[in-house]
Amino acid sequence: MKGTAASLAGCQCRPRLILAPMEGLADDILRDVLTRAGGYDWCVTEFVRVSSTVLPHSVFTRISPELKNASRTRAGTPVRVQLLGSDPGLLAANAAQVAALSPAGIDLNFGCPTPLINRNRGGAALLAEPELLHRIAAAVRAAVPDEIPVTAKMRLGISDTSRAIDCACALQDGGIEELVVHARTKEDGYRPPARWHSVGLIRESLRIPVIANGEVWTLADYDAIRAATGCDDVMLGRGAVADPLLAQRIRAREAGDAVAQWDAVAAMIMDFWAQVQNKVLPTQAPGRLKQWLNLMRRSYPQAETLFSSLRSLRTARDVSLVLRPA
Repeated sequence: MKGTAASLAGCQCRPRLILAPMEGLADDILRDVLTRAGGYDWCVTEFVRVSSTVLPHSVFTRISPELKNASRTRAGTPVRVQLLGSDPGLLAANAAQVAALSPAGIDLNFGCPTPLINRNRGGAALLAEPELLHRIAAAVRAAVPDEIPVTAKMRLGISDTSRAIDCACALQDGGIEELVVHARTKEDGYRPPARWHSVGLIRESLRIPVIANGEVWTLADYDAIRAATGCDDVMLGRGAVADPLLAQRIRAREAGDAVAQWDAVAAMIMDFWAQVQNKVLPTQAPGRLKQWLNLMRRSYPQAETLFSSLRSLRTARDVSLVLRPA
């Protein structure tokens, strides 16, 4: 076992919180805004798809502009770059490309349930082939300097959990140092309930740290997933987007501190909106904001009100007029 993994497995550290990779949702702007709210130990980019070639550095810095800032968000939160593919040699060559940019870590995606990705032997579709998972992990680990962590994220299987432990052990034996397990199969998609108990079985079978993920929307869910899985560490996904203060709430409870409320979220929305307008076309910007507010409606009645007022708007100018302070 690598020294990093051994030390993590043996220490009684503060439970870690990780911001999940969320394709089409958690780009560098949202990572910036959420990590500046506080509470995260690291975050993971949207996946870089590796299919037929060794990609230039510009592809990785586009997905992760943080690579130009010592692989950290403005808040100083480390950012790991996620790769998705099925060819061990090609993934290893691209991992070496990323490694040349000094990332905070490299993560492998075996969790994406999207049909297009799965039809092309990517993401969760590989969970029927633990031997291939092992070869990918071993190839990437061998291509990356020891000081750069190599981790992975997987689901519990394709249609059932019968090979979950085989897949997890294959990745561990291939050399990954930590494993995030999303507590659903590919066919489960994002439907509740999450299968937290199965994550616990994987944790009991591995020597390396296992990080639990799936269906954590509230403080109560955070407590429940840790109790059900036995995992100290939790990755927050859509729940962190629906409640941008969720990680802060967890840390504040640990410290006995007060938690910010809607005023803080409103400031985050304005920050996000300003950054989005600088990144995408004016016609695209409203959709990005509405996407976030739509998820946030679950946590805040104020977000419901704001979403309703913006729902029919199509231009950045009109949205800005609504958001402008009175």
